[in-house]
Amino acid sequence: MVYGAIDQESAKWYTDLGKVFGGIGDTICKYNWLITDSEVYSQDSKFEKFNTKPYYIKKEDAFVRIPCREYVFLPGEELQEIIHAEHAQWIWGVLSGIEKNVPLDQILSHPLPYADGYKGFWEKPLTIQHPLAEVEIVPWDSSLVLVLSKHKEIVDQFKAAFPKSEDLTDYLRRCGNREDYED
Repeated sequence: MVYGAIDQESAKWYTDLGKVFGGIGDTICKYNWLITDSEVYSQDSKFEKFNTKPYYIKKEDAFVRIPCREYVFLPGEELQEIIHAEHAQWIWGVLSGIEKNVPLDQILSHPLPYADGYKGFWEKPLTIQHPLAEVEIVPWDSSLVLVLSKHKEIVDQFKAAFPKSEDLTDYLRRCGNREDYED
């Protein structure tokens, strides 16, 4: 079973992952993290590597696609150190927490999770995109953050730390699907 929470109040304008991870205790260090479909703004150059969402810049009279990596993969301890060093603005992304004993080649044998346009966030039953992930944290378009986990205690800790968040299943039952968020 997958448990989930949605927070539309604390994540307005962007998601501060330092606060999110602070709200779910030592979860960050228990896993290796696959980070995909992410858009992050920061003054600290350490965060440049987290931008996995292609972007365009205007050169003369045309827009040029700037290539970027497809994913970032790092241990929770390293992610924790970077995230707590500066409060970067996480606009989009999927952070998939995967058991440390799972090799990267096995992880990459599955499609990479994405946030922008993924309709599964708004459907019951709740699912985690990456089949090997134990938890997924999704900064979603500067307007909300989703926490999905196979472990109820992680979602409960998040909801306790962010009292304006709500159970994602209850939210979907009350609001129906989120067609207004589809591309």
